[in-house]
Order: sequence, then structure tokens, then C-alpha cells
Amino acid sequence: MEGLEIVTLVNSIIIPICLFLIMMGMGLTLIANDFKRVLKYPKAVGIGLTNQLLLLPIIGFALANIMPLEPEYAVGVMLLVLCPGGTTSNLFTYLAKGDVALSVTMTAIASIITVFSIPIVLSFSLVHFMGAGSEFQLPVLKTMITLIVLTIVPISIGMLIKRFAPKVADKSQLYVSRFGVIFLTFLVVFLSYVQRDIIVEALIATGPVSLLLNLSTMALGYYTSKWFGLNLAQRTSITLEVGLQNSTLSIFMALTLLANYKMSMTPAIYTLIMFLTAGILVRLLSAKYNKVKKSEIESSVLAARML
Repeated sequence: MEGLEIVTLVNSIIIPICLFLIMMGMGLTLIANDFKRVLKYPKAVGIGLTNQLLLLPIIGFALANIMPLEPEYAVGVMLLVLCPGGTTSNLFTYLAKGDVALSVTMTAIASIITVFSIPIVLSFSLVHFMGAGSEFQLPVLKTMITLIVLTIVPISIGMLIKRFAPKVADKSQLYVSRFGVIFLTFLVVFLSYVQRDIIVEALIATGPVSLLLNLSTMALGYYTSKWFGLNLAQRTSITLEVGLQNSTLSIFMALTLLANYKMSMTPAIYTLIMFLTAGILVRLLSAKYNKVKKSEIESSVLAARML
């Protein structure tokens, strides 16, 4: 198989199928009552979704305008901030001892909402950064249908499996999460190879904005949730949910819907950075969680002795 055929195969078949499986994996973690968490914990979910769906795109748009980026790289930033955290954020939340249920709930709700917001905002972004007469046009309705097929449909299938075959769903959850991380890593390697002629240029151009976006959004998630009095587990979930984007979906949209490799480089490089910062954050937050738990146990023991 020639190189062009391999690239076409990856873009048109492998990426959509794997994205479908990853989103179905998210559905395996969900039950209908999870959506009631919005009513049960409105403050935590509200803060998380506000950060994710409103503040994150605003910050991304501002950075894409302020930083000296080529139009394609700027659109890549918007692709990132418009795609909600996927199974990667749920996995890292679990490792950091965060509120996994809250993380999954935010991811699921954001995935449904952004099916309709992504095409509209991205279409505006293309006109803003590429120009009104650009060759890159995004059919809004077709894009919505594509996103429904690749997000809402597989999530629904996963939920049905969870409902009628819970043991199968429970056994598959961790494997699917790991598969998501592995496949995302494969995508980054694949893009680096295909775009090897501009990889250094892309890293220099998009590395700073990716790092700044990642750190600023994580800080925003952590401190807004802290200011509103959320506990450590909830703060951890929101921090990782805002800072870890669904890069697989971002790359899919760049390669398949927009057919532009250069736009995919920003999500690819952001992925490398977010894995690094998330790994560091997991160590820091899990250590803080253990310290808090230890302090609570010592306080309980001391109180018992005083009785």
C-alpha cells in the first residue's frame, strides 16, 4: 500500500472508527441517573461547564488572536477549545483521585452540547482567521450530523450496553480509556511522520500557545472551583476536565472535515504538552489528596481519644 493510500485509510476509516469506539467507551461509564447529577450538584457541574463551554473558547480565541500564529495554527487552537474533554480527562481524574462521576458527567453533557456549538463557532473561526473568501468552508448541518454519528450515537450505544450488560461494560471501561490514550499517542506519531517537513516549525509556532493555553485553563478551572468552595476531588475533576481536551476529535475534524494537516498540528502538539502537565498534576493532586485524608484520619483519632 502506497503512502497516500495509507494516509487516506487513516483519515477516512481508522480515525472515525476509533473515535466511535472511544466515545462508546464513555457511554459504558454512564447511566441515566448520571445526568441527574446536574440537579443534585448544580454548583459543581455549573462551574465546570461554564469553564469548559464558555471561558475555555474565549481564552482560546484571545490567545489565537494575540499570539503570532499562522491562520491554520490559529484555527487549530479553536478546534482544541471547542472540543470537550473525552475519556482521557476521565482517566487522569481517576489517577489523581478526583471526582470521576463529576468528570464523566461534565464530559457527557459537554459532548452533547458541543455537537451543535462546534459547527457554528468553528465556521465563524474559519471566516475570522482564514478570510471570507477562503477555500475552507464548513457545512454546518453536515458537520452536526457527522458529530451526532460520532458522539451521541456511540455514547447512547455504550449506555445501552451498561444498562443491559453491566458486567461487560464494567470490564471494558478501563481498557477503552487506555485505548483512547494509546490511539491518541498513535495519532500524534502519525501526524509527526506525515508532517515531518514542518514538525520543527510547528512545534516552535504552536508550542508556546499550547503551553499557555493548557496552564491558564487548568489554573482557571482549579481556582474558580476553589473560590466557589468545592472540595478537593471536585476541584481536581474540573481542573483536568478544562485542561485536557478531546484532541482525537479535534484532529479528526482537521483531517477529515477540513482536510488540512496544518490545522491538526496544534492539537497534536497540545496533546504532548497536556500529557506532561497532567502527569505532573496527577502526582501533585493525588499527594495533596493523601495528605488531606491522612489529616482527617488523625483528627478523627484525636477526637475519639478525647471522648
